[in-house]
Amino acid sequence: QLKQSEANADTKEKLPLRLRIFEKFPNRPQMVKISKLPSDFTVPKIRESFMKQFIDRQQQDTSCLLRRLPSASSSSCDHSKRSAIEENKYIDQKLRKSVFSIRARNLLEKETAINKILRACTRQRMLSGSFEGQPAKERSILSVQHHIRQERRSLRHGSNSQRISRGKSLETLTQDHSNTVRYRNAQREDSEIKMIQEKKEQAEMKRKVQEEELRENHPYFDKPLFIVGREHRFRNFCRVVVRARFNASKTDPVTGAVKNTKYHQLYDLLGLVTYLDWVMIIVTICSCISMMFESPFRRVMHAPTLQIAEYVFVIFMSIELNLKIMADGLFFTPTAVIRDFGGVMDIFIYLVSLIFLCWMPQNVPAKSGAQLLMVLRCLRPLRIFKLVPQMRKVVRELFSGFKEIFLVSILLLTLMLVFASFGVQLFAGKLAKCNDPHIISREDCHGIFRINVSVSKNLNLKLRPGEKKPGFWVPRVWANPRNFNFDNVGNAMLALFEVLSLKGWVEVRDVIIHRVGPIHGIYIHVFVFLGCMIGLTLFVGVVIANFNENKVLTLLTVDQRRWEDLKSRLKIAQPLHLPPRPDNDGFRAKMYDITQHPFFKRTIAVLVLAQSVLLSVKWDAADPVTVPLATMSVVFTFIFVLEVTMKIIAMSPSGFWQSRRNRYDLLVTSLGVIWVILHFALLNAYTYMMGACVIVFRFFSICGKHVTLKMLLLTVVVSMYKSFFIIVGMFLLLLCYAFAGVVLFGTVKYGENINRHANFSSAGKAITVLFRIVTGEDWNKIMHDCMVQPPFCTPDNSTYWKTDCGNYAGALMYFCSFYVIIAYIMLNLLVAIIVENFSLFYSTEEDQLLSYNDLRHFQIIWNMVDDKRE
Repeated sequence: QLKQSEANADTKEKLPLRLRIFEKFPNRPQMVKISKLPSDFTVPKIRESFMKQFIDRQQQDTSCLLRRLPSASSSSCDHSKRSAIEENKYIDQKLRKSVFSIRARNLLEKETAINKILRACTRQRMLSGSFEGQPAKERSILSVQHHIRQERRSLRHGSNSQRISRGKSLETLTQDHSNTVRYRNAQREDSEIKMIQEKKEQAEMKRKVQEEELRENHPYFDKPLFIVGREHRFRNFCRVVVRARFNASKTDPVTGAVKNTKYHQLYDLLGLVTYLDWVMIIVTICSCISMMFESPFRRVMHAPTLQIAEYVFVIFMSIELNLKIMADGLFFTPTAVIRDFGGVMDIFIYLVSLIFLCWMPQNVPAKSGAQLLMVLRCLRPLRIFKLVPQMRKVVRELFSGFKEIFLVSILLLTLMLVFASFGVQLFAGKLAKCNDPHIISREDCHGIFRINVSVSKNLNLKLRPGEKKPGFWVPRVWANPRNFNFDNVGNAMLALFEVLSLKGWVEVRDVIIHRVGPIHGIYIHVFVFLGCMIGLTLFVGVVIANFNENKVLTLLTVDQRRWEDLKSRLKIAQPLHLPPRPDNDGFRAKMYDITQHPFFKRTIAVLVLAQSVLLSVKWDAADPVTVPLATMSVVFTFIFVLEVTMKIIAMSPSGFWQSRRNRYDLLVTSLGVIWVILHFALLNAYTYMMGACVIVFRFFSICGKHVTLKMLLLTVVVSMYKSFFIIVGMFLLLLCYAFAGVVLFGTVKYGENINRHANFSSAGKAITVLFRIVTGEDWNKIMHDCMVQPPFCTPDNSTYWKTDCGNYAGALMYFCSFYVIIAYIMLNLLVAIIVENFSLFYSTEEDQLLSYNDLRHFQIIWNMVDDKRE
């Protein structure tokens, strides 16, 4: 029997992790592919003997505890102990060397400290309401107050025994009810997930059967272009070229575990897409860089250097599409090129680029087919969405909930239509006025009048008695306000959409009050409340909710969600990289106690803040105040040098270098020493600038000196990492709109907001303007400047770069679509990711397995027992 148990244990250890988990939980619904821990998140290398040593010790403690219990028999305890010893015979032999190599005193100290931490953690969890490893049940303030009131009432109207029995019975009933509800919910979720799994498996089996039947009965099925055979050599060669990718994962032949490599993150990035897709990503980026040099004054049709990038892009894309078509087929194949919207977009971008390259129109009239072709050519950066799978995933998750977003958009449009129709009835024709302030009625607004020119007092212009101020004559015009009116439903809808973005609504309200009446200002206030405070908030909530619901986590059970949450928290958990205290009580041990004391850390943080205050006054070499400020900064620098020296003495150079925060402090301190030397040697404006930069760099080190600041900084870093592809997608959309803006509004005349600083004359300036629009800064005024039409501009029907007029319909579609996609959808996805990452630290849900305090205790214990930092 012992030999049979040893053989079973050996075979179980050789099984992969997924099979062992499935063997332990045979009825567990497998919603996701369970992978190994090293492939999910990086785990620092820890000695295997150390972990097994503590597991063995825990087993011995539990066996001895069972001996002390009166209900446990000694025979069962001895039997379990013998079986554990026989099964772990090889492990015990391996552990003897490591156990006897550690000093007994260090083991006792570490074990005592770990037991104290575990007792404190257990006491905290018991006080918070959890017991026997179960998560604490969070109570709201109202429930706690209600419980206190019930206890007080029981104290007034009963004996102590009755009150205790009532409290216990009430608490027992509450716990039983909550456990029953939780069990029923878990059963319901499991049954629903099993049904979904069964339907998915049935659909997959049906698809495979249909595919096999088509292969047998139809000779042209799965043949690219109905020409190349299924197993033709040329097709196999194309498949190898198309699907070749970098794969640096090395597996252990015995256990099947994936080995971690030194540069695994770089290898994962290289293996993200195939080699062919990497080449096309680089070619597309180079083509986009070439398009950034195009402008109405430097066109690709007249620049041979820009045409080279156009030829290269078309040639490489032709080769890519031919290889993919020959490998996978164009239509009616299981992995055809055109099987989704991404394939259609690839073919569309290729055809537009090919037609433009073959045509190269020398004259492009405004609002013509050639200009439309140039606008469609600006969709080229969207190719990267198709080539990178993570960006396709973002788009898929976004558009999978497009139905709800569309319904909320219809609701907002209906609200705008109702208010626009009502606004037409109230304000149609009433907002116009004459440009002559002395004329009130429209019948008298004709002829010309004189406008005086304001003269600056600096000109010292003295007027003679009776002489009029300089001015000029202009015709009287009866006109609406420049940016909005309610003369028809279309203009009213546009005005209300601008109000919906909270831009210019005060101007609309003031004009309505001034020209119609104060009572009519209620109209715009009601629309702002209903449209912005309720409707727009609902739109934002639907976008965030759909993004969260369409993720994979929503299909998991409660236990699987808790496991995913645990993995996310373990990704954040990193070792403290703090070396242990020296064994003796010598000089290094005293230095260690001083540098690790909370008072010392707080003092250093206060000194960092005090040095940062020195930058509140500009450091100028000619100002006498700068000299004492720089001298004080030199004193602070020497204090920080002393701090780093004390830490190096206490931790040893190798232990000090283990922490990234210590490395950063050493770098900033070294720069400070270099600045002190240059300051006393040169004493000019450049040394003062360098000193200010050193102080700013020193200020960022304060984030790692406080637990909450460090937690917030870590949250921001994790959020930026998770939202990387969303940020890249936003930049690609912004780049497409920038290229299109150069084609549509590159030569528009300057107006109220279109000026020499903000215009579309080049792609770089267009990106700056669009980034300004993302923040919502006067985007509606820029749109109206791009709508300018004759007689306020000079038209030219030959080429669009010779006219300074705008495009009315193009500006409407361009700016409104950009503002909705970027400001209302993409930015809200970033908000959803940041909120999700903050929940890892501040979540109070009862389903969480680990809190931040548990992670902190884990890091402390990890740092105490891992001496060699392996």
